[in-house]
Amino acid sequence: MKRSTDRILTTHVGSLNRPTELVEMLRDRYAGGAYSEADYNERLRSSVADIVRKQADVGIDILSDGEFGKPGFNYYPHERMTGFTPRGPRPPSGQRERGRDRSAFPEFYDEYDRSLQHATGELPAMECTGPITYRGEELLKRDLENFRASLRGLPVEEAFYAAVAPNNFGRGENRYYPTPEAFVGAVADALKTEYRMIVDAGFILQVDAPLGTYDLLSMSLEEFRRWLATGIEMLNHALDGIPEDRVRYHMCWGSWHGPHMFDVPMKDVIDIVLKANVQAISLEAANPAHEHEYEDWERIKLPEGKILLPGVVTHSTNIVENPRLVAQRIERYARLVGRENVIASTDCGFSQGAFSAKIHPSLVWAKLDALVEGARLASEHLWK
Repeated sequence: MKRSTDRILTTHVGSLNRPTELVEMLRDRYAGGAYSEADYNERLRSSVADIVRKQADVGIDILSDGEFGKPGFNYYPHERMTGFTPRGPRPPSGQRERGRDRSAFPEFYDEYDRSLQHATGELPAMECTGPITYRGEELLKRDLENFRASLRGLPVEEAFYAAVAPNNFGRGENRYYPTPEAFVGAVADALKTEYRMIVDAGFILQVDAPLGTYDLLSMSLEEFRRWLATGIEMLNHALDGIPEDRVRYHMCWGSWHGPHMFDVPMKDVIDIVLKANVQAISLEAANPAHEHEYEDWERIKLPEGKILLPGVVTHSTNIVENPRLVAQRIERYARLVGRENVIASTDCGFSQGAFSAKIHPSLVWAKLDALVEGARLASEHLWK
C-alpha cells in the first residue's frame, strides 16, 4: 500500500453515483421488468470505464470502480452466497428497530422518511435459511475485470475494491444457524473467497464496517464493544493469509442524513478496531458529529506501520468544502500521526447503493476537486 512519502495522497470511500441508465437497468433486473443481461453487462462495463476515468481526471490517487457492480453495500452478498431466500419487501425504515436518533427526533424522521427520493423497498428483504457458501466468483470476476480494464493507461497510484465486513452483513436475518456468532462465522468463511480474489487481482481490499448498530436502543456500549470485538475476530479469520498492507478498513457511523447525536464516540471503540489485521483505517473526520475527534489522536497511539485515511470532505452536507479548510483538516492529522501516515479521504460513500444517492453528482465532483486541491495545499505546507 502506498504511503504519503513526498505529498499527501488522495482517495475516497468507494461508492459513487450510478448513471441513470445503469440504475434503470438495475430496477428492471430486480423488479422483473424487461431486461437483457448482455445489455446490462455492456452498460456496466462502459459506466465503470467512465467513472474511473473521471476520478483520474480529477486527480484522485487511489480510486475505486464506484461499486457499480453492486446493488447496495450490504445487499450484494445475497447474490454471491448460498443459503438466502427472499422474505418479502423491506419494511420502511421507520418500521425497523428503533434507534436513539429516531426516538429523540421522531418528527424529523417522519418527514425525512417521506422526503427520500429512493424507494427503500426496491430490494427484497432476505433471510438465511440454509448453509452459507460463496458462489459469486463469476460476478466478482466480472467486476474485477471491468475495473482492471478501465485503469489501463491512467496515471493513478493504486486502486481499491470494497467488500462488506462479516458482522455488517445480514444482521437479524439468521433463521438457520444456532447463534449469531455461528452465522457471522459462516459469513466470514464465505467472504474468504471474495477477499482473496480481490487481493490476488492486484487491488487493495477495503472492508466496509459501519458502526451504526450502536444507534439501536437495544444495545449498550458494553454490548456494542462485544459485538465489534467479535466482528474484528471474524474479520481477521476471513483475512487469514492476506498481508496487512493489502487491506484497509472503513469505519463510519452510517451515512443516513440524520442528527447522529448518539453515535458511539470514536475513542470508545478505536482500541478494538486497531486489532484488525489491516494497514489503514478510514474514519469520519469532516462531518460536525465527528470532526472534533482529531483531538483524541493526541492520546491514542497509532501503531507502527498503520495509516489513517481521515475524511476531510463529507457526504453529510451539500456545502462544498473550501480547499483551505480541507488542508487544515489534513494538517491536523499529519501533525498528530505523521504526514507519511495520512491519506486524505472522504467521510463515507457518496451513494449507499444504486437506488440511494446522497449527494448530487455535480456536488460530488466539486467535493472531490476540493479534496485534491486541499491535499495539494497541505503538501506545500508539510513538505516546505
